Amino acid sequence: MAEFNVNEIRKDFPILSVKAYGKPLVYFDNAATSQKPQPVIDSLVDYYTNYNANIHRGVHFLSQKASSAFDEVREKARAFIHAASEREIIFVRGTTEAINLVASTYGRKHLEKGDEILISAMEHHSNIIPWQMLCGEKGAVLKVIPMNDRGELMLDKVEALLSEKTKLVSLVHVSNSLGTINPVKEVIALAHAKGIPVLVDGAQSTAHGEVDVQDLDADFFAFSAHKILGPTGVGCLYGKLHLLEDMPPYQGGGEMIQTVSFDRTTYNEVPYKFEAGTPNIADVIALGAAFDYWSRLDRKAAGAWEQELLTRATTLVSGIPGVRLIGTAAQKAGVLSFVIEGVNALDAGMYLDTKGIAVRTGHHCTEPVMLRFGIPGTLRASFMFYNTMDEVDLLAENLRNAIRFLQPQAAL
Repeated sequence: MAEFNVNEIRKDFPILSVKAYGKPLVYFDNAATSQKPQPVIDSLVDYYTNYNANIHRGVHFLSQKASSAFDEVREKARAFIHAASEREIIFVRGTTEAINLVASTYGRKHLEKGDEILISAMEHHSNIIPWQMLCGEKGAVLKVIPMNDRGELMLDKVEALLSEKTKLVSLVHVSNSLGTINPVKEVIALAHAKGIPVLVDGAQSTAHGEVDVQDLDADFFAFSAHKILGPTGVGCLYGKLHLLEDMPPYQGGGEMIQTVSFDRTTYNEVPYKFEAGTPNIADVIALGAAFDYWSRLDRKAAGAWEQELLTRATTLVSGIPGVRLIGTAAQKAGVLSFVIEGVNALDAGMYLDTKGIAVRTGHHCTEPVMLRFGIPGTLRASFMFYNTMDEVDLLAENLRNAIRFLQPQAAL
């Protein structure tokens, strides 16, 4: 991949030069949160240093400048996922709040006793619990698309699970714990053939390839800033305009109103109807800087590099005696989950940490996935375009060392 200069890219990310326990940091926890390039960090400092003010309320210089910078990000978000209109972009705290917003508005309005919501067997807790809460409130039923032993959705089961009782499908685009890239476009087509809307959890997919919500024909699409080089505490919900206009407000307060009296309140237009109160101004502006960074990046080359990293890591790690991969789908993003025979995942993760290698251990907020595979959790290495082949080699080498240390009888 000579056309993708990872060493130059790494210079944009100051944290990658940090030492962990005196060793160069190897950051393989990107599915939990990505690192931030210098322009994103600078944008936060610039806002608080030079034009900190509340937006959409003041006629003074600082407020006007902050309002303009904030409003520009909505258009950048629209372009990032190829939405039809910037009015279809709602700023939220992240994917979790986006899903809860849809459950609390669209779901409450359209779900009745005996109705059904369809999700998949590999959902993050954030795409399970809101629907469980809604079903419990409404007397509805939550149904699940099963997956096979490779961690792939059983697409042939979807059509049978869709019925006149199904009021919504909510599906993860890329599994955070398995790396599986789901055939969401095909599921959406099957659902739409029966008039059923679909929400797509794009928390992982937006970091690993171009997303076009119009091509997918998604009705709702949710993603978080911190997974895509931006700050924590902010994200976006996309919704088709006619659906958003028909939905009641999520919260009440300032900004989401047109008029207020003690007798009645009239609500603002979309998207402001869903954005009550002072927003997370600084982090939205920093998200805009992240969108700018993506627009300058060769995303095709970056994606190809991530696949090279995944391929090498898969080969090396799966070749270690006692290691079993969890999630071997034919179509995967940069996530490698595995267990080690006779070695606790947490112990192995802590050992790797002493060598400067950051991985994630546990159930990754996907307990039903772990139950499906009969394990308590996994070690997960997740990759981003700024990772290197040398880092992958260090992971494999230190995994072998970890097994020798934690399982002395192992002959490697």
